[in-house]
Amino acid sequence: MRISAIESSVVSLPFSMGGPHPLFAGQPWDRLEILLVRVETEDGLVGWGEAFGHAAIPATKAALDSIVAPLVVGRDAGDINAITRQVLHGVHLLGRNGPFVYAFSGIEMALWDLLGKRCGQPIWRLLGGGNAGRLGAYASLLSYGGNLDLVGRNTADARAQGYRHIKLHEVTRDAVLAAKSAAPDAAIMLDVNCAWTPPVARGMAASLAADGLAWLEEPVWPPEDAAGLASLRRFGIPLTAGENTAGLFGFRSLMEAGAIDIAQPSVTKVGGIGEMQQVIALARAHGVEVIPHCPYFGPGFVATLHIAAAMPERPLIEVLWLEMEANPFDPWVRAKDGTVAVPTAPGLGCDPDPVVLERYTKAAPTRTLASRAA
Repeated sequence: MRISAIESSVVSLPFSMGGPHPLFAGQPWDRLEILLVRVETEDGLVGWGEAFGHAAIPATKAALDSIVAPLVVGRDAGDINAITRQVLHGVHLLGRNGPFVYAFSGIEMALWDLLGKRCGQPIWRLLGGGNAGRLGAYASLLSYGGNLDLVGRNTADARAQGYRHIKLHEVTRDAVLAAKSAAPDAAIMLDVNCAWTPPVARGMAASLAADGLAWLEEPVWPPEDAAGLASLRRFGIPLTAGENTAGLFGFRSLMEAGAIDIAQPSVTKVGGIGEMQQVIALARAHGVEVIPHCPYFGPGFVATLHIAAAMPERPLIEVLWLEMEANPFDPWVRAKDGTVAVPTAPGLGCDPDPVVLERYTKAAPTRTLASRAA
């Protein structure tokens, strides 16, 4: 079936996070925003996707509405591989990692949702998985700006809610020790979001080496410095990276440099579900574990559930530690007792609640029709 229309819209959800909301670009970050992508075929079937995301939404939405969606409408919705090749080649002069790839990631995800619905199968089944069930999850705490009381309190609360793996977004060893004290039987991970140059990162890794971290995430700036990241391997802390990596060949550079123990591709950023599958296969060939990056709240999170459920390793799922006022994809975007359920209905297995969409969508959707691209 041909793609007859593509819509983009932004859903904005109030949330609390166990501490003061941080600033981003000078503004309080107090609402979770989902850039939703809706793809419709000529027979009326609808697929949903999510494009990255967060503060990048205006740029990604502009790329989606002005360039990427017009390249896709009118095409055969089931021809995912050809669409991927042609669209990403068509926009490669505009960037191999950024808004245009993010925009296509959302469309590609919606095409998989359509394919599953047309076949009557969940995506995890299309990817070769044998069962859904529940997946283990880890609580991904937001940054408390070094406030050790908040680090300890939220770590303890996450452990009390059943999480046995808890990730911090802090930049000090004191924060790690506070978390370990608050939840001594939990595995603690540290994500510093590319905070340190390689010399500083080596000093920090040396100080953390005996603390039993489950992993140290993105310790090096810039994130494409594979050699700098590899220089930390000698300290014995498992190293993870990938949310800022450009597709299959970006991951190949990290793996060939021996820079990572765990790859973290992100389905809303890397190019979609198909590119995720290629990264997973590459990681297996290099003996590298895959734990997807997925701190999302809509189809990007749900697509990650399907990808993980199809993997025999059944990796942990990242769940942001916060409380949403509402979410159109409830209950699939929430954890219970440190686990998350995987949908079993066809496609993504969960269309958004129209009542919640109507209440929290910021503006009327932008609609691209096949006739406009002809």
